[in-house]
Amino acid sequence: MRKKILNILCCPITRQSLVKVTGKTLTALNEAIDNGSINNHEKKSIKKKLKDALITEDGLLLYPIEDGIPVLLENRSISLEQLDR
Repeated sequence: MRKKILNILCCPITRQSLVKVTGKTLTALNEAIDNGSINNHEKKSIKKKLKDALITEDGLLLYPIEDGIPVLLENRSISLEQLDR
């Protein structure tokens, strides 16, 4: 994703800036998805591993990137408080 585009995106819930998720966080999230312990904002279980995502500055909300397009919908957001850190 181009840095210029990333600089103008923000979380639709908190209005915080978004950054690309790190490999460590993405790995932990995908392991939790495999275990069936991750739900999105709508409380629907996430079944498919994420290849890429954007995360809020405070590291609490994550938005998937699908086919190179950030999905900045509240109902598709994932609270990272679900991860055992």
